[in-house]
Amino acid sequence: MGARKATAAPSRRRWEEAAKASLGERREGGQVPLLAEAPTDPAQESLEKLGFPGAEPYTRGIQPTMYRGRLWTFRQYSGFGTARETNRRYQYLLASGQTGLSVAFDLPTQIGYDSDHPRAKGEVGRCGVAITGVTDMESLFRSIPLDRATVSMTINATAPILTALLVAVGEAHGVPRARLGGTVQNDILKEYIARGTYIYPPEPSLRLTVDLIEFATREMPQWNYISVSGYHMREAGATAAQEVAFTLANAMAYVRAVRARGLAVDEFLPRLSFFFSSDRNFLEEIAKFRAARRLWASLARESLGATNPRSLQLRFHTQTAGSSLTAQQPELNVVRTTLEALAAVLGGTQSLHTNALDEALGLPTPESARLALRTQQILAEETGVASTIDPVGGSYTIEALTDRIEADARAYLDRIETMGGSVTAVERGFFQSEIAREAYRTARAREAGTERVVGVNAFPEGNPEFSLFPQKGRRGVAIQRITPAQEAEQVRRVRALRSHRDPSRVSSALEELRRTTRAGGNVMTPLLAALRARASLGEVAELWRGEFGEHAPSRAF
Repeated sequence: MGARKATAAPSRRRWEEAAKASLGERREGGQVPLLAEAPTDPAQESLEKLGFPGAEPYTRGIQPTMYRGRLWTFRQYSGFGTARETNRRYQYLLASGQTGLSVAFDLPTQIGYDSDHPRAKGEVGRCGVAITGVTDMESLFRSIPLDRATVSMTINATAPILTALLVAVGEAHGVPRARLGGTVQNDILKEYIARGTYIYPPEPSLRLTVDLIEFATREMPQWNYISVSGYHMREAGATAAQEVAFTLANAMAYVRAVRARGLAVDEFLPRLSFFFSSDRNFLEEIAKFRAARRLWASLARESLGATNPRSLQLRFHTQTAGSSLTAQQPELNVVRTTLEALAAVLGGTQSLHTNALDEALGLPTPESARLALRTQQILAEETGVASTIDPVGGSYTIEALTDRIEADARAYLDRIETMGGSVTAVERGFFQSEIAREAYRTARAREAGTERVVGVNAFPEGNPEFSLFPQKGRRGVAIQRITPAQEAEQVRRVRALRSHRDPSRVSSALEELRRTTRAGGNVMTPLLAALRARASLGEVAELWRGEFGEHAPSRAF
């Protein structure tokens, strides 16, 4: 042992001299270390920071057997055009082996406008499915067993409305709310930070978020009432450490708001979930997921007072990075998505969406959506990566990156706590300015060619046998398009909803919702009554616009 210690220092010096001679001042590896080494006390490091799967601090996974016990959920995000068309896509994906539904809503639905509103024109059904009321929701889930298929809904400002619509449709078909399983995103804070589909100011929006959490905690025991999202912040330009820190800071804000409502932390925290991106830097992304899991366990216990082991477990869905997809040489997106999906699996995700190769060009076609799903199935069935828990754990590089991301995220969390928490940081524009600075750095690096993107600023020569649009003698990418006729069909459905209802019943139900809103009560029960009476999403959102006002974006940066 003594001889090994004596030779270690000279060996390191020789390596450093050789590396410096070869690389000059470019000795750092960028986002990953050039060379990672074993910790000074490997046994103690393993005991304190790694532990075992299914045990605190959960660095190696939240389940004792991870994918040997149960594979992650294959949850392809999908929605376009009308509810009827999207239902056909869901049936296709379920028949192809998808194990969970994930609903994408169009922009008018996300920001509280019915499909026939003037501001909805040209956007109906384009980036997701158009949902105006209970009849659309019935069409969306027709012939889908809601007591067996879990549903994930990516919706935020109008999350209480869409959740109530799902409850109304489920109960109309004999599925009580207690048996509905799935997740609603319901993460409004990140909308102010990175995505922009907010309606009301932060405080009343947070109140609606908490109303939904309180309702689901007490009446929907299989429903995950919030999925705190770092994905959109990463897409806007956040670093891995920023994604972790800002996501966990928002989660802490939600927990404190629910606790102030009177719920005990361990009563509701076990069903809080997260949503992360899996981006291009393969090793860093694996480490990011492990660091987030370990950091959340610490925060939940030490800062939030949780004691239930399930409250300490960071459960998360992952989507491969949409921002990494390129319109140039789109077939290369299959490679990018495969590596990003593999990073998510090696990092221990509970649920995964793989992007389709044509998503930089338009909505996925059935064929590209199936290929994206098959990518997950190959990872699960053919690679063997699901056979071993945390297969990259113990790698010097992975552990060094995990430590670095955790430390950087903690530093950000301390700054946010000093400001007074996420809501204050959002109102000051802190998150927005930090992400904008990093996005600008990345853009400049790509313009200069120091950050290379194959097919864009490196190797731009296209595949001569592959073209974007079909040409004689060549294969092409078929693009899914939403036509004016499809938008017109949805507008007719909205008007049919209004023409087949009792106006006095709708008016009475909306007035009761207004009274509850003004009194500060939980809005979910009167909201359900209004939607059952066939009030529309736009009518409810407009009522709350009148009560809360609309949010003006921060100009802080």
